[in-house]
Amino acid sequence: MSGRRVWEHRERRSVADRRLFAPMSMFGLVLGALGFVAALMPGMVPRTSLTLGLLAGLCFAAAYGVGVSLVHFATLLELAPINPDRHRKLRTVALICSGGLLLYGLARAPAWQNSVNAVMGLPPVESLGSLLVAALALAVVLSLVLLARLFRRAAIIFANLLLVVLPVRAALLGGFVLAAMLFWSIGSGILARGLVDGLDATYANVDALIPAGSRPPGDPLKSGSRQSNMTWASLGAAGRDFVLARPDRAQIAGLAGETAMEPIRVYVGVNSADDPAARARLALEELKRTGAFARGTLVIATPTGTGWVDPAATLPLEYLLRGDVATVAVQYSYLPSWLSLMVEPERGAETARQVFRLVYGHWLTLPKDSRPRLYLFGLSLGALNSDLAVDVYDILAQPFDGALWAGPPFPSRTWNAVVAARNPDTPVWLPRYSDGRMFRFATQDADLSQGYAAWGPLRIVYLQYPSDPIVFFESSSLLRRPRIAADPRAPDISPTFVWIPVVTFLQGIVDMVTATGTPSGFGHVYAGTDYLDAWIALTDPADWTEADIDRLRRRIKEEDL
Repeated sequence: MSGRRVWEHRERRSVADRRLFAPMSMFGLVLGALGFVAALMPGMVPRTSLTLGLLAGLCFAAAYGVGVSLVHFATLLELAPINPDRHRKLRTVALICSGGLLLYGLARAPAWQNSVNAVMGLPPVESLGSLLVAALALAVVLSLVLLARLFRRAAIIFANLLLVVLPVRAALLGGFVLAAMLFWSIGSGILARGLVDGLDATYANVDALIPAGSRPPGDPLKSGSRQSNMTWASLGAAGRDFVLARPDRAQIAGLAGETAMEPIRVYVGVNSADDPAARARLALEELKRTGAFARGTLVIATPTGTGWVDPAATLPLEYLLRGDVATVAVQYSYLPSWLSLMVEPERGAETARQVFRLVYGHWLTLPKDSRPRLYLFGLSLGALNSDLAVDVYDILAQPFDGALWAGPPFPSRTWNAVVAARNPDTPVWLPRYSDGRMFRFATQDADLSQGYAAWGPLRIVYLQYPSDPIVFFESSSLLRRPRIAADPRAPDISPTFVWIPVVTFLQGIVDMVTATGTPSGFGHVYAGTDYLDAWIALTDPADWTEADIDRLRRRIKEEDL
């Protein structure tokens, strides 16, 4: 090799001209166009034009990268000799095929998305903004291709420097490794850190914001009151909303009878104490102060990443139990769940463990015939952390009463174990485990009482929607069909949803980000009426007739939960 320089072809040319602005690969373009079309096909949740454009660009770039890699591999093996005249003809054919595929995908996209809208009761769309989808996809593709070419150029520069001491193949490998280290350090160290710091500051300000007119509650039983162990400001935005949430005693009495009580809601904000252990101690002291252990039922609710406790879950229970319930929640972050999981993955689990250990430990000291029933609750990341809070071997002798875990994220420990061991004739989206004495699964329509044996001493209900990508995402979908795509097909999954290698994986990632953009009762938005059915199965509320339950359902729907 002349001058011991690393070039991709025998003739010398400018690296800048050939790497950054060279024509795109013909084979890569065709594969990229196929990826573009596949990205527009139905996923698990509805998508906007913005989402479709970003996803289509990602899938085009991924498929284009596969095509370029295959061409380079064939060239390396000298399987693809290039004839200049034939090369020009093939490029014309490739451009025509690619353009046709792109137009086909854009034309079919509304019908594909309407197949998702139909199963979720959404009105059909006539257009998805083809120009916006195409423009966004083009921007994503050009950005990623340019980034890839910059990476290759950096690898060649490093390889040329290493040729002084290394043979060509070793220099190429070394150049690749050095370029990867450089790009990784820039991406994860500088750009990612700056982005995370910026988001952290933004969400911290949102969490601390107290709207004008917001005052500490006058009721001494409420966290943040003058008698409370925590200040009103330290509860954070989610905590203040939780403490003041509906219903109050008067609202419960109006629906469920005059014997109603004021529900107790204890909340400890991330700014209420310095560490998880201290926050857990505050929570226990506040429970004692408010008389929570004298109530009939006590719920340890693990919030989502922002500290949010879903009111659609707490309201039905407080009505069902006529206010004779105390709920405690301890914040571990003010960041969205996905960001909290990336930045501080252990903090949520550690906080949940500390809270459960102290509350459960005190609960055990109370007389069995007078202590409250004890339940766990968590939604999304809260469900994952609530599960991690409990070591099953520590509670076997004296188990708590049950748990409701809604929308458990796909890495959830117990959920995965139970689903893997489900009865073989049941689908992954509605599994049955053994005879249902301990674990039961609910969807929008599942009956939690029919076909099961009597409950055992510990009741656990998983509330999950088949269309929730946060629950049913599988990293193996990169190369293998996900279980949610198998027959029998769930009723809220589009009948035209199909598995496509790589594309389905990317669709799943994007769908997880947008999973809360669905109507209530689909995706990652859990409906109050479905929470109601789960709580009924867990708590067996007394003195509620079918007419009473129907009236409560109507109230929940009126609350738009």
